[in-house]
Amino acid sequence: MSTETLVPDYQSVKQRQHAVWASGDYAVIGSTLQIVGEELCEAVELRAGSRVLDVAAGNGNATLAAARRFARVTSTDYVPALLARGKERADAERLAVSFREADAEALPFDDGSYDVALSTFGVMFAPDQQRAAAELARVVVPGGRIGLANWTPEGFIGQLLGLVGRYAPPPAPGLRPPTRWGSEAVLRDLFPGHSLEIRPKSFVFRYRSPEHWLEVFERCYGPTHKIFAALEPDRRDALARDILDLLRRHDRGGGGSLVVPGEYLEVVITTKAA
Repeated sequence: MSTETLVPDYQSVKQRQHAVWASGDYAVIGSTLQIVGEELCEAVELRAGSRVLDVAAGNGNATLAAARRFARVTSTDYVPALLARGKERADAERLAVSFREADAEALPFDDGSYDVALSTFGVMFAPDQQRAAAELARVVVPGGRIGLANWTPEGFIGQLLGLVGRYAPPPAPGLRPPTRWGSEAVLRDLFPGHSLEIRPKSFVFRYRSPEHWLEVFERCYGPTHKIFAALEPDRRDALARDILDLLRRHDRGGGGSLVVPGEYLEVVITTKAA
């Protein structure tokens, strides 16, 4: 007997994902994550003058961090509104950045076009994970570097996504969760033959209270914004209670304000020589 592997309809999945990330106002959330992009640029030992590609850049955290280090940066995302917010930020700082709409699974660049590719909590959401990983490796020169920040399945955001998923319609058959990119074993499978350095880190969410966090994420973060908008009132209330309970379990603020560590993996990949 043989088991047939289910292959999702990736195009349909991407269309639904596009609607999710285009909803709300992710830039409000993204801007709070800026320190992750800064630390990732240090982790890859970014050099001035390097050709840098930010993949699934959102509103440009890694983009701005690289541009501040005098790299030649191309910022890409498949949601034009997010690119526009990144451009606003770059313009405000008078940083020279090229912005281009692009799908992480089909990057419109030649092989070896960049010295460094970066992605902070972005490419991990591409539905065809193998193809997205191959595209990252393809566009980077041999011996170049790929820097990633990926939420882990066990950390706060991984648990949040799992919780939200219980209220959402069933995923496409065969679709793998994005938090697989937060597993060292999976990363080594996605980037065979390349050298990987993987470090667990935490980003700390700092908000006035659990209710404040929920208000911001319900309004601005695509995955939570979209599901709250789709649910009937009683289900919305149940989801809100479950999220507040999750926040309180992770809170280290001692009651004065909300302090929630969110575990992620900081990944530096050196691509294999030609």
